[in-house]
Amino acid sequence: MRKYHNAVGVAAALRPASPVTLVRPHAADRAARFFQERFPGLCMYAVKANPSPDLLRTLWNAGITHYDVASITEVRLVRSVLPDAKLCFMHPVKSPEAIEEAYFDHGVRTFSLDTMEELEKIVAATTRDGAAAEDLWLCVRIRVPSDHSELSLAAKFGVRAEESAELLMAARQASDALGVCFHVGSQAMSPAAYTNAISLVRAAIVSAGVTVDVVDVGGGFPSVYPGMDPAPLDVYFQAIHDAFEDMPISYSAELWCEPGRALCAEYASVLVRVEQRKGQTLYINDGAYGSLFDAAHVDWRFPVSLVRESASEEDLAAFDLYGPTCDDLDHMEGPFLLPADVKAGDFIEIGMLGAYGAAMRTSFNGFGASETVEVEDEPMESLYTGERPSAEVIPLTGRS
Repeated sequence: MRKYHNAVGVAAALRPASPVTLVRPHAADRAARFFQERFPGLCMYAVKANPSPDLLRTLWNAGITHYDVASITEVRLVRSVLPDAKLCFMHPVKSPEAIEEAYFDHGVRTFSLDTMEELEKIVAATTRDGAAAEDLWLCVRIRVPSDHSELSLAAKFGVRAEESAELLMAARQASDALGVCFHVGSQAMSPAAYTNAISLVRAAIVSAGVTVDVVDVGGGFPSVYPGMDPAPLDVYFQAIHDAFEDMPISYSAELWCEPGRALCAEYASVLVRVEQRKGQTLYINDGAYGSLFDAAHVDWRFPVSLVRESASEEDLAAFDLYGPTCDDLDHMEGPFLLPADVKAGDFIEIGMLGAYGAAMRTSFNGFGASETVEVEDEPMESLYTGERPSAEVIPLTGRS
């Protein structure tokens, strides 16, 4: 992989006619080490956010040994790239074939579920020659609100806390280790998302009267985007730690988390070219069917920067973007703030696309090809560079 100092260097050297993905392994390494050192429990990476083999290796080298996989394809991928990784199949609805292959061929022992039917499916798929598996780690997913998050994940999965007792008791009987898990939604903007969720989960455990070995707080840890400036992650970690300490669980119970966005958002950006300008609308060579799915479909605003060897002296102006396909839906409303003199032929760096940017890319309409290069500069935004204000944090004690 070719290496450059920054986006300006890439544009000057390549003058690319297609989008170029700029990756920053040092940013992913830094985020992973931060979680490893500061989160008061086990951190596993949610592969769906960015399944790049290079990124997986970077995270492994930074100490991430557990991976949240949500499909048999992700199971195969991570097992092929990282043979010694611990894989946790955290999708609550899986095919019997996927469960069987994951368990017998890839050594997966941890599975999530949210119904009795899924529990029965897991038990059946991991039974061979009449002998049921005795080493299953089963995590019952509890439905919790997404009130504090930018993207809700409260509708599709999870048993309601007040209806979970029967499932928790049945899973306890079928498992070697019983866990509870939840997801507060993507880009949680307040630690209260986790403390409120843990309160619901606590009530479910008390109602069922079961011994819980794992509490998995899921993902949702935020990154920095225009208009979204969350509190330092240490504040989230402290709130989770305090709530976990108050749960009715055994002293040896483990605390897990599944960050995706927080580990990889800063890993990548995309260099695009302006093909045409019409008033305050820029036509660029990447878009809704490429790495800008979220910008188009959920109005996500990403940081942008005009890439020129000599910086523009014009004031910033608001622009919207169209991608390269023939589809009207290939539109990113923004506003994206760029110098008022941006024109056709200019390059723009769009930042914080390490999470879901590459993962959502398609080749619709013949577009989508993108070269990948490595750059050495800092990401356009960061939670980890030490430049943001830090809240006072009480030292963590107790379980780790």
